[in-house]
Amino acid sequence: MADRNRTGPDWEDARFFAALARHGSLSATARALGVNHATVARRVAAMEQALGEKLFERRPDGYALTAAGTRALEAADAMEKAARRLLRAQEERPLGGLVRIAATPSLADLYLVSRFAALAQRHPGIDIEIVSDRRLASLARREADIALRLGAPKDARGVDADVIARRLATLAFGYYGTADWRGRIAAGAAPVFVGFDEANAHLPESAFLARHFPRSRLAVRANTQSTQAIAARAGHGIALLPHFIAAEEGVLVAVPLVPLPPTRDLFLLTNRLSADDGAVRAVRDFLAELFHADAALFSGLDD
Repeated sequence: MADRNRTGPDWEDARFFAALARHGSLSATARALGVNHATVARRVAAMEQALGEKLFERRPDGYALTAAGTRALEAADAMEKAARRLLRAQEERPLGGLVRIAATPSLADLYLVSRFAALAQRHPGIDIEIVSDRRLASLARREADIALRLGAPKDARGVDADVIARRLATLAFGYYGTADWRGRIAAGAAPVFVGFDEANAHLPESAFLARHFPRSRLAVRANTQSTQAIAARAGHGIALLPHFIAAEEGVLVAVPLVPLPPTRDLFLLTNRLSADDGAVRAVRDFLAELFHADAALFSGLDD
């Protein structure tokens, strides 16, 4: 009579059983699965108990399948193949859904938006929401799935408990203005700048200008570097900008001023809870490819 209290075999037990059938010894199976031989023996014993049948005969040269074991192996193989088919089907399914990306206004406006057309071609089912604000969107509160931020993440290791961090690019800076301003500076004129407003005076580039050009005039103040670039293009003064902004503007020219501020690292941050979502992973991979291809645009090494 069948044992009414017996439960069906666990898939993990079946996986260990199938591996032992293929490798023929506890030690070889343990090495293949990255566990100790006691774990293999325990899993196989649990499988035999669940089925109520002896699946192996222990021989001097290893483990040999019994008739029941041979039948069980056929079923385990079928289960493995079905699992692989299911995984392939999930991987091949078109990705879709909304992915929220937080980025600085200048990075969003002058770099990201135009390049997301390529992402739409690759994954037409993914919708993008760009949160372009200097206020840091909270990944923990799911205000964004991905954040692009300047400067190292919170802790010294580069990763905190809730965030996966990856360095995307190194941003270098230069002084940019019109050709007229370049000529005036080359002739010895005092610089006039376009910079951040008082609310953003704490930002590194603003503090750098104040420290190294304390007597210089700020003719136009704005809260984003994209607005500063427009003001510099109009001839109001010289803007201290990341190289990529000047390159995307296409009209600004480098102005020979020193010193230059140190470079800053741009990080891609992902909430650990959403990192394995297919759409989030696809966007994260797309961004990593994009910034890798444009590394020279950000570092200015192609100037």
